Amino acid sequence: MNYAQQSVAVKSDADKTQKSFRRTQWRMLLAAMFCYLFFYTGRQTFGFAIPGIQEEFGVSKETMGWVSAALLWCYAIGQAINGNIGDKFGGRRVMSAGAILSCGANWAVSFSTGVVSLGALWGLNGYFQALGWAPGSRLLSNWFGKNDRGKIFGFYVFAAGMASVLSFVTSIIVVHTLELNWRWIFRLPVLLMLVGGIAFYLIARERPEDLGFVSPHDAEDEDDGAAAGAADETSWQRYKAVLSNWRLLLGGVAIGFQNSARYGLLVWVPVHFLGGDWASASGSAAIIDPKWVSVALPVGMAIGAATNGWVSDNIFGSKRYLAIVLYMVLATITSLYMYTIPAGEIYLGLGVLFLCGFFVYGPQSSFWALCPDLVGNKRAGTAVGIMNFFAYLFAGLGEPLIGSFMDTHNDTSLVFLIVAAASASSATVALFIRR
Repeated sequence: MNYAQQSVAVKSDADKTQKSFRRTQWRMLLAAMFCYLFFYTGRQTFGFAIPGIQEEFGVSKETMGWVSAALLWCYAIGQAINGNIGDKFGGRRVMSAGAILSCGANWAVSFSTGVVSLGALWGLNGYFQALGWAPGSRLLSNWFGKNDRGKIFGFYVFAAGMASVLSFVTSIIVVHTLELNWRWIFRLPVLLMLVGGIAFYLIARERPEDLGFVSPHDAEDEDDGAAAGAADETSWQRYKAVLSNWRLLLGGVAIGFQNSARYGLLVWVPVHFLGGDWASASGSAAIIDPKWVSVALPVGMAIGAATNGWVSDNIFGSKRYLAIVLYMVLATITSLYMYTIPAGEIYLGLGVLFLCGFFVYGPQSSFWALCPDLVGNKRAGTAVGIMNFFAYLFAGLGEPLIGSFMDTHNDTSLVFLIVAAASASSATVALFIRR
């Protein structure tokens, strides 16, 4: 009888511990989501500032594309470096530092006196922004096991998608509601990022072991030769292990095309809908102002990201590449259709732009879940950083190209043709990941 009572007591304690662990897991996820919810107020507001910057500095759209590329390339370099830093020093400290430093860099950008200082400071901000995503991904990889990754990264990317919504909305409020000039776009929204970074540092903890829990990872979680001793690896050994995984490098090329499509939309869709053709749209435009149509894009992105991770886990049995290919094919179709929609078709533009965002951004959750799948959670920060390096290297190449096309043809809708081509390229490359 005493033995039976002891068994019941042990089981009861184990159940309590498990429930406590699950609650703490969700607290870590929500803390990371809350912090990243505000990160894009520090870099995705640029499209709304372009018209004001062009007017004040007298520069072309191609020049603005190069300024945008400065951030994206510095972000790419930062990702290659900072993912490993997150593995080495912990995601909690690195991600919090990124939010605080990026807030300061944005304020510095707001005092730019010309396109050179603007580009240099915007590039510096790109590096600070790169202190966020990969270190945060490492922290989540510490707290969640293999079977939860698609879902968890889906939530994490959903927060990033909602950050895009927040950056669009706050920018519109600053420029059109408060009627402030472009400099205030880099001053007011980023105060939210400062709050998020401080809150994350106070709430989050690096590993379950820090709070007395057992790690959710086991030997099966370390896939493709990622040994359990990876925690003791040097930085060089982590880089070597990640860069020798050909599937991860192939994923880097695929996400490169995907991110080119994504940033093509994020930077240039505001320019498109703030342009003369849409601004003078009649009919239903009296009900929905064209500038608010652009918000459909990040809303679609947020919801798409939340669904794709679930699709990869539950429909394709954690075969991430299938979920990626599906969404990128649909992104190609919807982007081509968006190109054909004439200015003034407010409701049709609203719906199709939502779908463009939904399918273009959705696969990101599967891309990030693929990183620990391929190299193990102990190298997750480095792997995410390397993959994100490819993502922003490609995105930076696309920005001046899009700006040049718009200058040459005086047609902002060309962005949708370029997005369709990039999406089709991403789908094609992702087919060969096959994992």
